[in-house]
Amino acid sequence: MTLLATRGLSKQFAGLHAVEDVDFDLPKGQVRALIGPNGAGKTTFVGMLCGRIEPSAGTVRFDDHDISALPAHKRINLGMAYTFQITSVFANLTIAENVALAARRRLRGAEVESAVAEALAHVGLREPPDRAAGDLSYGHQRLLEIAMGLVQKPRLLILDEPTQGLADSEIEAFKALIRELSASATILLIEHNMAVVMETADRITVLNFGQVLAEGTPAEIRADRAVQAAYLGTG
Repeated sequence: MTLLATRGLSKQFAGLHAVEDVDFDLPKGQVRALIGPNGAGKTTFVGMLCGRIEPSAGTVRFDDHDISALPAHKRINLGMAYTFQITSVFANLTIAENVALAARRRLRGAEVESAVAEALAHVGLREPPDRAAGDLSYGHQRLLEIAMGLVQKPRLLILDEPTQGLADSEIEAFKALIRELSASATILLIEHNMAVVMETADRITVLNFGQVLAEGTPAEIRADRAVQAAYLGTG
């Protein structure tokens, strides 16, 4: 069953084709990686999926419903959660308060506190919960943001550069987390760390100049000469 699909999805900025005519299908339960060179259109594409960027043309469907005109907050209510390339935590709130804000989309009362603790433990963030989010390192702010996504129990979790700023040991823990989460959520992973991509993704979509260059299993993508020339640097 396809959970998320686009047809002819395009975005122009002042005549520049940032994303052009992208057809994309993400089956339920899959871990899909989206990769490509800087400027390939990945962030713009994800922005259109999330409802933060309005397409110039094309459609976005979620669970077989056309959501192309829905604002971002209504897409979240349908079961989409996402983290961004630039962290969007509330710096003046504590760690626990940040996650609690996200949890209250679906929970009330005492349920919130236990859900917050569970989400923080899940991502391996062991900082004191009453510490201000703005005092965290960049990498730990990324983990906090992932916890804010997880606590919503999303059907689709979109992660944009989640391992940026993480130590090697934290990246290993993140790969284990993705494997665990894939049992209950569909995951779209935008990531430059190719070890993470190759070890966690079921399939990979490669964007280049705003268009789909290739799609396949990690082994197929690694062997694709066009992808090697455009991105992997081995061609």
